[in-house]
Amino acid sequence: MGKLAHLVADRVKDTGTSLKILTESGIVRPYSPLVIAGMANALRRWSTTPAGGFKSIALRMPQQVAIIDERGSLTFGELQERTNALAHGLRARGVKPGDGVAVMCRNHRGFIEASIAISKLGADVLYLNTAFAGPQLAEVIGREKPRVVVHDEEFTGLLAGADIADRVLGWTDGEAGDDSLEGMISAGLAAGRTADLAPPGTKGRTIILTSGTTGTPKGAPRPQGGLPAAISLLSRMPLKSGWKCHVAAPLFHTWGFAHYQLAMMLGTTLVLTRRFDPADALRILHEEECDSFAVIPVMLQRILALPQETLDRYPLPHLKAVASSGSALPGDLPTQWMDRFGDNLYSVYGSTEVAWASIASPQDLREAPGCAGRLPHQTVVRILDAEGRELPVGQSGRIFVGNSLQIDGYTGGGGKEMVDGLMSSGDVGRFDHEGRLYVEGRDDEMIVSGGENVFPKEVEDCLAADDRVAEVAAIGVEDPDFGKRLRAFVVRVPDGEPVSADELKDLVKQNLARYKVPREIVFLDELPRNATGKVLKRELAAIAPTDTAP
Repeated sequence: MGKLAHLVADRVKDTGTSLKILTESGIVRPYSPLVIAGMANALRRWSTTPAGGFKSIALRMPQQVAIIDERGSLTFGELQERTNALAHGLRARGVKPGDGVAVMCRNHRGFIEASIAISKLGADVLYLNTAFAGPQLAEVIGREKPRVVVHDEEFTGLLAGADIADRVLGWTDGEAGDDSLEGMISAGLAAGRTADLAPPGTKGRTIILTSGTTGTPKGAPRPQGGLPAAISLLSRMPLKSGWKCHVAAPLFHTWGFAHYQLAMMLGTTLVLTRRFDPADALRILHEEECDSFAVIPVMLQRILALPQETLDRYPLPHLKAVASSGSALPGDLPTQWMDRFGDNLYSVYGSTEVAWASIASPQDLREAPGCAGRLPHQTVVRILDAEGRELPVGQSGRIFVGNSLQIDGYTGGGGKEMVDGLMSSGDVGRFDHEGRLYVEGRDDEMIVSGGENVFPKEVEDCLAADDRVAEVAAIGVEDPDFGKRLRAFVVRVPDGEPVSADELKDLVKQNLARYKVPREIVFLDELPRNATGKVLKRELAAIAPTDTAP
């Protein structure tokens, strides 16, 4: 078979696989000729952007509930009318194709409605992290120069130092005025401005910021189209059309945003709350009979730490998929969760730049604790050495990812290292002989201790396996004998059995090489984290060993 024939065969095979995934999830199914014609027209005019995706869902299932939040519920039909009204209002404020609109909102309808309306105008949407400090926000806004900033009223003070041309309140507990999303939507609905806008000549981009845990947050732009991303994710995670999903992960983060994009294809009901509370999350999952739950790992830790009577009060028989991402699942957390709530946990490994690179199923997490799972559809992962050569199975090296989801570069210039079209994830890892990926740590966190390579994550996982340890993080510090050693920061289980630094050092000594034993163990009440649950190790580095507790 010639090269062209191989390419054609591969394309046909890939199309067939994609169609199978879309059919099994319920995205592709029979509809009336009238609905099919309307959907085809919507996608022809708007493509698979949020503007086109949510228009298509509104045609397919207008009475299906789209959003449940603290203000009640909205159907997809209502969402279509409201976002049309908002798009007309934003256009009247000068937003045009190619402009940027920043969104700094917690998880509520305003985030979703602003995002869809911005897409209808062909503008770029820039998502601001709700946990950023004022100087970070001012720097990002100064660099990206959005025409309008949509933000919750609670962030007004934080944004005081930013050069903002125009602002709209995304959520206010007071009266909704003309400069709020709700006020603009109400005015548009009252005036009958609910007709579809003419499709813009260009598609807007989605710009998600990196976490900024090691420096200034960078803007990672993606086109506003979610079909390839959905197919990739659904190939390893059995989410279905019409499910109800409690999205606790921040919507501005890659993982929360992924479920917003999935909703426009699956017709998912998004259950949202502005703040995460573990007991409240359990109550919502129980009372709303949610089918899925989108989280970051620390949220699962906080739920499992609830009193037994609270856990018993809210059984979750309807929960079919718990989708976790943002950081690795520590220690035996996966087993603890599944022993309690059933084998419904899926862990997604990736980054802002490459989206998802691998997904661990419940079976993976049972059979190979600590693994990052297997590759989803249309994804390539290679383990490379320092010279860019591929390493054999079992050997550790730098992780490089190839898919249709990765960014082309940062908005401020530059990007991740590329090798043969594959992008560095910034991590080090290996494959096992079953095809599972293991992530061993950040390539910039590795230390050399006594001539040996040491990754903090291996030691963190060892310490986290102790029942008396709630959380742990480790960093490299100078050592007069070994060059560098690790310093571990440990949070004890509240009201649990006490554990000493010497006992934890002995635990590492019994399970790992001696040069991996932390030089010091510092006990903290909690680890510093950002809004997406990642530990801020730069803040840990400022804590002196004199803070070590007995």
